[in-house]
Amino acid sequence: MRHKDETAYRPANVQGASDRLVVISGCSGGGKSSLLGELSRRGFACYPEAGRQVVKEQLFVGGDALPWEDLGKFLELTISRAMNHMIDAASGNETAFFDRGIIDQIGGYGTLGVPAPAPMSRAAALLRYRRIVFMVPPWGEIYRTDEERRHGFDEAVAAYRTLVKTYRSFGYDPLEIPRDSIAARADFVIARLARSSP
Repeated sequence: MRHKDETAYRPANVQGASDRLVVISGCSGGGKSSLLGELSRRGFACYPEAGRQVVKEQLFVGGDALPWEDLGKFLELTISRAMNHMIDAASGNETAFFDRGIIDQIGGYGTLGVPAPAPMSRAAALLRYRRIVFMVPPWGEIYRTDEERRHGFDEAVAAYRTLVKTYRSFGYDPLEIPRDSIAARADFVIARLARSSP
């Protein structure tokens, strides 16, 4: 692993790189990870879902920062991780794709029935992604639960609808990706980026 000078880790650098930071969001179990795997195989920088990383870590160490135990703590950790991913990507010069983003986590505060804490809202306002956000729609035929995804399909669909509204409320343009093969979905994303403005 290469050493990075700690002075290079600057959150402010994200503000000049937002046109290169692209979110793939949408319905849980809708094929985001498979799509990001395909984009990675095509040479793009891709960052995994912060929430899944946090869940795996918390399960490993016996922590309670889990969406089904302490959602508030989980959201803070995932927003911090999403910020880390953005800051890391901004240090390069290439387009980077993210499996979900800060806005996905901000939407989780609605589940708690409370507004997002001020620092979390500031993170969403200051650290911006490209305006177009690609959304994988609900797709019941491929939906599966697992150790980190314990909710059912109906919950996933409801969360998807809320997510689209949340992204719009933060000034993003959600664009639904067609239900198609992984390769065709990757072609769609790349083609739309080529003809859309940052």
